[in-house]
Amino acid sequence: METFKRATLAQWEQAAPGWNDHTPQVRAWLQAATDAMLAMAGVRQGARVLDVAAGAGDQTLDIAHRVGPAGAVLATDFSPAILAFAKANADRAGYDNVETRVADAERLELPEASFDAAVCRLGLMLLPDPLQALRAMHRALKPGGGICSMVFSVPPVNPCVAILMATALEHAGLPPRDPFQAGSLFSLGKPGAIDELFKAAGFADVATTKVQAPFRLPSAAAYLDFVRSSASPIQQILGGLDPARREAAWAAMEQRLKKFETAEGWVGPNELLLTAARRRGLDGG
Repeated sequence: METFKRATLAQWEQAAPGWNDHTPQVRAWLQAATDAMLAMAGVRQGARVLDVAAGAGDQTLDIAHRVGPAGAVLATDFSPAILAFAKANADRAGYDNVETRVADAERLELPEASFDAAVCRLGLMLLPDPLQALRAMHRALKPGGGICSMVFSVPPVNPCVAILMATALEHAGLPPRDPFQAGSLFSLGKPGAIDELFKAAGFADVATTKVQAPFRLPSAAAYLDFVRSSASPIQQILGGLDPARREAAWAAMEQRLKKFETAEGWVGPNELLLTAARRRGLDGG
């Protein structure tokens, strides 16, 4: 597990500038789903909010706007490089109610009952032990505090991601993987799996909603440019290949992804799961 974390951290440290450069594309892709996530978590004026695995902080700025000057947001990520972008972006936007802290999501070590709400956007599924992270967030929430996470659903309704994974494994000479294995893009997509994790972490009123989030870009090549800017499991699979084999894999992905090109551009289907819950109140209800 620690080897996996070190490798992932190294990749995010390297990918941070490219990921930040793609903020406009990520924002356009996830804006509607992000708005729903914040509403379902109970992010409101004056609230103190925990943003776990915040990355470059696109959604952090949305939280800062929602909570206003009387509220505050703590953005955490285990990558110092990408979190530096989150802080710089908040400062540039004029939000002085944003604090950042380098922290492993599974080891947050925050004061108990110190946040009104918590969110985690497309980060929970990449953790080796998401239950540990949920327990840490549960502890950090005040009684009655809300939480909402966003993860990918199952492979059939996320065909672009499935194509990336299958092609990468094929070119690396590796057998197909269990799509739901820990730390993978689909690890929490299996029906009912994430609900059970939330309940095991102690949350009440757990409910998961499916959200369609098509990724609209000019071309398949533009989508792969975005993917190459991240530290996704795709990069980890291809990392051990020589340059020629690696580029051959990317070329094969582009060819297969062209089937999603339309007269209006490239439209990649995605289905996300928003799971909302709350920490029980002082009366246990």
